[in-house]
Amino acid sequence: MKSELTSLFLTFVLGVFAVAGAILVVRTVMQTRELRTISIEAVGQNGFIAQSQTLLNDVAAYNQKNPSLELTKLLQSVQAKPATR
Repeated sequence: MKSELTSLFLTFVLGVFAVAGAILVVRTVMQTRELRTISIEAVGQNGFIAQSQTLLNDVAAYNQKNPSLELTKLLQSVQAKPATR
């Protein structure tokens, strides 16, 4: 009787751990897929930021050679903005 009760309890615990393990595996797969997607988007956004910074630097260099009041105001307004997250 005692052996059957212990066996039943251990079987129940094993089942609970098996279900918990399956749930954790599914969550891990989903989070890995989401991380991959976010990483790809981050690479694209970083590329866009780099291109924008290069363009801003080129415009600032052009404004140094050929000063323009409107362009100076525009550059000051763009450079004065803090980075948003």
